[in-house]
Amino acid sequence: MAETKKEWYVLRAISGKEAKVKEVLDAQIKNSNLGHYVSQVLIPTEKVLTIRNGKKVVKERVLYSGYVFIQASNLPEIEYELKNTTNVIDFLRGRAKDSKPQALREAEVMRMMGKADEMQQPVDDVLAEYSVGEAVKVMTGPFKDFSGMICEVNTEKRKLKVEVKIFGRGTELELDYSQVEKE
Repeated sequence: MAETKKEWYVLRAISGKEAKVKEVLDAQIKNSNLGHYVSQVLIPTEKVLTIRNGKKVVKERVLYSGYVFIQASNLPEIEYELKNTTNVIDFLRGRAKDSKPQALREAEVMRMMGKADEMQQPVDDVLAEYSVGEAVKVMTGPFKDFSGMICEVNTEKRKLKVEVKIFGRGTELELDYSQVEKE
């Protein structure tokens, strides 16, 4: 049997049941011949920092609620088996009534897997340009057109602390990097 190319597809699942769908599919992959056709089941998550009872707690949050991503060969018998898994609604398809499940584009898969960080890089480059003691001008907000000096660069929050002179007194402002411009 010739090996067919495996592509990424999206299963629509009942919201909140994504982990259950992944668990059922993983069990089917191990215990049946589904493993020959499906290589990965993925639920993209992100870590979210919350404060509960005064303590910082890191939780994982599902990025795409109601969706489970699978890497599979698109064969009619596998499509039927996946579609009839508990808590699965259907595949993500085109708008036409008889459309087949649509595979994700490679760029979408790379973005989903976190391998294409081209959106994040320019932000980091802009922050790297700012340094403590540098003169900047506020471009937006209530302090527009005020000039000041950078006191602190917080790369984690993507913020700058800038001291501006208001009526001869120094006042610290916490500004987003996009709100200032170098002088």
